[in-house]
Formats: sequence, structure tokens, C-alpha cells
Amino acid sequence: MKKLVFYSVIVFVLLLAACSEKPEPAANDDTNTTEAKETNQITLAIGEEPEQGFDPTTGWGRYGSPLFQSTLLSENADLEVTLDLATDYQVSTDGKKWTVMLRDDAVFSDGEPLTADDVVFTYETAKQAQSVVDVANLEKVEKNSEHEVSFYLKEPQSTFIHTLQTLGIVPEHAYDSNYAEKPVGSGPYKIVEWRKGEQLIVERNPHYYGEQPAFEQLTFLFMGEDQAIAAAKAGEVDVLSVPITSADQSIDGMNRISLESVDNRGVMLPYPEPTTNEEEEKVGNAVTSSLAIRQAMNYAVNREEMVDGVLNGEGTVAFSSVDGLPWGSDKAVIEDNNQAKAEQILKDAGWERGDDHIFEKDGQRASLPLYYPSGDQMRQSLSMVFADQMNDFGIEITTKSSSWNEIETQMHANPVMMGWGSHNPIELYSLYHSSMQGIDYYNANYYHNEKVDSYLDQALNAKTENEANEYWKLAQWDGSTGLSAVGDAPWVWLVNLNHIYYINDHIEMDDQKVQPHGHGWPITDFITEWQWQD
Repeated sequence: MKKLVFYSVIVFVLLLAACSEKPEPAANDDTNTTEAKETNQITLAIGEEPEQGFDPTTGWGRYGSPLFQSTLLSENADLEVTLDLATDYQVSTDGKKWTVMLRDDAVFSDGEPLTADDVVFTYETAKQAQSVVDVANLEKVEKNSEHEVSFYLKEPQSTFIHTLQTLGIVPEHAYDSNYAEKPVGSGPYKIVEWRKGEQLIVERNPHYYGEQPAFEQLTFLFMGEDQAIAAAKAGEVDVLSVPITSADQSIDGMNRISLESVDNRGVMLPYPEPTTNEEEEKVGNAVTSSLAIRQAMNYAVNREEMVDGVLNGEGTVAFSSVDGLPWGSDKAVIEDNNQAKAEQILKDAGWERGDDHIFEKDGQRASLPLYYPSGDQMRQSLSMVFADQMNDFGIEITTKSSSWNEIETQMHANPVMMGWGSHNPIELYSLYHSSMQGIDYYNANYYHNEKVDSYLDQALNAKTENEANEYWKLAQWDGSTGLSAVGDAPWVWLVNLNHIYYINDHIEMDDQKVQPHGHGWPITDFITEWQWQD
């Protein structure tokens, strides 16, 4: 399997899940009292710590504000582009040169000024790191003046604007091998102390060029779910994130909020006939290589039942990985829970029911395993309900709990319950373009459609986001082919999870973005705008 040197979204989540049992945080008398809260200090228990640390050049901050660093551009709650370090930017007519003008009052938390040299250094460092940061198409970045840089792309890239929105700028003078643990940045907060496995204390950056946040100090507690809920009920936590399975808590003094997301779950179906890749790994599946099987599962499944029964109503049905986003297509939406249509699709393709009700064709029984990661209660529940629905319909599904290491050896040839969800359409490219087959968890089912590849390439190379969005949508369905359920159906997308938080009822926050994959840290995206109300 081809490998890039980066951790996938799913590996990141796995690593976080692996740290569910944490010691009790050390008592912090300054933060755990009502009196302290009134002096602009709040405590958050929003999930586990990022084990890779806080280095934007390797991926920190891509699902929300990097908090300690600032970015060239940003986006508001409506996902519209806004300025941050940049005062303006221009794109050449061929789409290959992006020139960004920088503000002249930005200063790092150590008092050193932020200049074009730091921007050049950041992007060159990210390129060398070959991480999840999307800079592979960056040919070079040059300093034009102390406060202006130009990025030269190999090809026009519509998604480059998302890189400018998410890659925090690091200081050339203070970047070393320890940076991820002791970052220096120009963002609204700076790290005071990080006790791994216990807590992270941050304070306002006095040199921040923007309006100073209302809260002088933030304390992030890293503890297991039960401990975090208990701490919130004891009045020791002001912001708590919980999984949907714990969304029925009653906590005095806290309001419960439920945020919509594109944090989706779906069943990835191996696309080709059984074969092997260049590394002799098993690829493809004799059952799911049938278009009729893939489409039938999409039409037969009852997604609403999963939202109501598994998510307790805390979510929405999913028909793609980009539902509701500007590059999502309404044409990807189908009428599901339609067993009659699903059965007709199979019969038209030559599949017939066997004596035991299960479909079969030419001696091939419609029987499949479905892998899900052990320890993930939500994916387990969705897998079991999906299996029950398919077994009732006539496609035999057997669920299998496995480690991600085991799933990696199986995912090219067997269905897997996976999850994605990003504010950047590059994820759509990574999941479906044939050039991404077998690269970590991207296109792990080896999907390949030349027409879809062409649309995805045109979307990526478009010179405007509006032009790109039209091609992203055509890739999903153009009237005759596409990657959605009405087309090749290489996935059965099921649900988008709501993200559940409990917030101190004295905290006032404005509208939030639709949440991306990764429950927890994205809630800090607009934390500089939060206020304490008596």
C-alpha cells in the first residue's frame, strides 16, 4: 500500500480514543471556584489532547482555530472567507500565483514581529513535513517585501484558499524540534503549561493584534468521559463535550447545545473485482464489485431509523460526505428505505433470492463482513443496525470488531464503517480520485471512474470556488455517471452526527460553523468572541 507520511483523520481519532483512561488532573484552586470563574477563567473538558502537539505544519488546527497561531485567512460561521494576518490577497489570471499582503502589526507571543520570512518558512516547513497539510501542489513561496509574499502553484488549485485559512504561521526564529510542545505563535492565546495526560493551561497573548478575548485563562482538562461528566456536575468544568450516547445528562448551571455537523459515518464498499495491488495486498470484493449490490444497499437502508434509534435524533441522514456544504449536490439525495426498488435493481442484474432469503448470483452468495473499530460504541451500534437491516432485506452482513491495525489489512477487500467530514473539498478528491487509491485511508476501496476523475481534476484546478463547486457537484452526479448513490455508489453514507456540548449558562457564544469531523476542539473556533454574562 502506498504510504504518505501523515496520520489520517481516523488514526487521529483512534489515538485519542486510546487515551480514554487518564489520571485525575491536579487540583487548580485558581480555576475551580466560582470566584475564579468570575475573574475571566474558564475550564474546558472537550476531549483528549492532540498527542502530536500543536504544530500547524503537521496538522494542528486544521479542524478549527489553531488558537496559539494565526492564519493568513479565516472563515466565518457561514464558511465565508475573511482576512486574518492578510490585509488582502490576489490570484493571477492563470490561477497559479497567489499574492498575499500581510498586516504590519502582527507580533509573536515572545514579542518578535511576524514578517514575510515567517510565512515563507512556515509553508516550506509544511511542504518538507509531507503531512496532512495540503501543500503538495506548492512549487515555491517567495518574499516580495517584509509584508508581502507570493505563492507559486504547479497547477491552479481552488482548494489552496482553504490551506491559507487553516495553516497557522510559525516563527522562524523560535521553531525547533520541541515546537509542537512549546509553540510560539501570534494567535490570541499562548501556552503556559502542558502537563500531558492531565491539563493544558493557556493565557491571553498580550501581543495579539486582534481584540483581546474576554477570558484571560483557559484550562483544558484531559480526562475520561465519566470523569469529565462528574467534574462538570461538581461545578469544575464550564465547557463539556459528550458523545451522543451521553447526551441525556442533567447538569445544574449548564446549558446543553447540539451542533449540526458533517461528521459523517458510512460503509465503504470495495469497488473492483478481487485482485491484488502492487504490494500484493488483497483488493476488491466479489460481492461489492457488483454495481447492483452497492446501489441496492443504498436504497434498502433506512437512514432515518438510524438517526432516531442509534443517534436518539441527534443527527441527520447522510447521502454523501459533503451534505449541505457549498460543494454538495442535491442530486446525490435518494429515496431510501425502498426495498422494492432495491430488489428490482438486483433482479435486473441477475441476482435472485436463495432458499434462505439471501440473494445470490452465479454461485456467489450476497454475504459480507463489515469491520468496525473496537472500542467505538457509535460505529458498533451503526454497524449492527446496518447489518440487521441488510439481513432482513436479503444481503447477509456479519459485523466484525477489530483494531485499526487489523482493519488496515482488510479495508481494501472488505466493507468498513468509516467516518470523515471537512470544511475543505479536497477531502472529496482524496476519497474518490483514482490517484489516491491505497494512500493511507484515502480511497481505500480503490474506486475508479475516469469521468469522475476528470471532474475532480477540473474542480481542483478551477480558478474560482464557484467554478470548482460546479465540478465537485458534477463528480457526484452529472446525469449519467457519478460517485454518489445514484451513480457508482462506492459508499453507503448513513448519518451525520450532531456534536453535543454542555456550556456554563453564564457563557454567551455566537453562532458556530457546521462542525467538522473531530468532536471537541472545533468548539474553540470562535472562543475569542465568547463572553461571560452575570
